[in-house]
Amino acid sequence: MSPLDQPLATARDLTRTYANGVNAVAAASFEIRAGEFVAITGPSGCGKSTLLHLLGGLDAPTAGELHVDGLALHSAAERDLTRYRRHTVGIVFQFFHLLPTMTALENVMLPRLLQGESPTTVRPKAEALLALVGLADRATHFPHQLSGGQMQRAAIARALVGEPKLLLADEPTGNLDTAAAAQVLALLEEIASQGRTTLVVVTHSAEVARLARRQLRMRDGGLMQEP
Repeated sequence: MSPLDQPLATARDLTRTYANGVNAVAAASFEIRAGEFVAITGPSGCGKSTLLHLLGGLDAPTAGELHVDGLALHSAAERDLTRYRRHTVGIVFQFFHLLPTMTALENVMLPRLLQGESPTTVRPKAEALLALVGLADRATHFPHQLSGGQMQRAAIARALVGEPKLLLADEPTGNLDTAAAAQVLALLEEIASQGRTTLVVVTHSAEVARLARRQLRMRDGGLMQEP
């Protein structure tokens, strides 16, 4: 079995029900193989972001099973979930979430500094990632000195600094203009083509979805059958 055929994530009847009785994710079963670029698509309110949060260990299912990289997220202890979020998964949010008092370089370095690594060890890795996302000349700029597209690329570099096995992106082009969105799309395609990580993207964008190797289409909390 080749690495691309090995499941990194496996869900069986995965369900997330809120207190009001709404099934944000309803009995979803799927596999995501190592090295895949998968787009989660569907109309607003269908459960896409909830599914992404479950994959990221940011939310817990109310039923079913979810295994990622050998960890049973549905039953893992909090210390194991914390380790998972620090070492296995990287997350890119729609609204960037860069710290305004830190430069682009410092924002990228931060996750590994919080893990106890020394700045002298982390700095060259962060600089290399900023170069990868086309921001080598913006390393000392603060978020307010960057465009929306530049902030999103810095957020992608920050998510990659921990060398995650799984990179999750929630509407990564949702707040960007056409030109900036095209730059981020090209970057995501490059990351996927280099095999740096397994990439799962929640998107409304047909352009983003077309780049993916496969789509998980959602409706009313459930997964639609593959055509």
